[in-house]
Amino acid sequence: MLVDHGFLRILFFNKRRVDGDLWRSAQPSPAHLQKIKAEGFKTILNLRGSRNDATYILERAACTELKLNLVDFRIRSRSASNKLTMLASIDIWKTLEYPVLMHCKSGSDRTGFMATMYLWQHKKVPLRQAMNHLSLRYGHVKQAKTGVIDFFYEQYLQAEKESGIGFRKWVETIYDRDAMDAAFKQKSRANILINWILRRE
Repeated sequence: MLVDHGFLRILFFNKRRVDGDLWRSAQPSPAHLQKIKAEGFKTILNLRGSRNDATYILERAACTELKLNLVDFRIRSRSASNKLTMLASIDIWKTLEYPVLMHCKSGSDRTGFMATMYLWQHKKVPLRQAMNHLSLRYGHVKQAKTGVIDFFYEQYLQAEKESGIGFRKWVETIYDRDAMDAAFKQKSRANILINWILRRE
């Protein structure tokens, strides 16, 4: 629990509503899962993926005991995910039994990425509006390495503006994880130079 910062999540679970079918949170404990089951949730979408640590083993055991569907779907928060993962993030919503609670470690970054994807691709909310889930009020800091999530969506919006390309086609034909990471790192270095070293106003 200490290694995985579980003691912090006892105090702040960061459970928030996305819409009537989907909620987001930090890593749930077995006690959290009992409450979630009692609230009527059917599925836990684990954005950390399957792991060999105690936190995941306890989560899997609790979901089995409580008859909650546990779906492991690993998303990255400090670097871009690969093409197949990005495509799967569009379609996974059609396969889940709702209501769903999705979680990452802190409930800030990966849940924000997927809440945005869910609202935009599954519920047809405009992307800019859906991106409100990438916000400091959820604990997401776009100025940190986790800002690659925001950068991913911004890069698509720019491509759409220039060519009108659809999102799935953009991921399939243009999106490149390594190029995305490199471009984000270059942008981050430029921001440090301008904002902190040169202290531009």
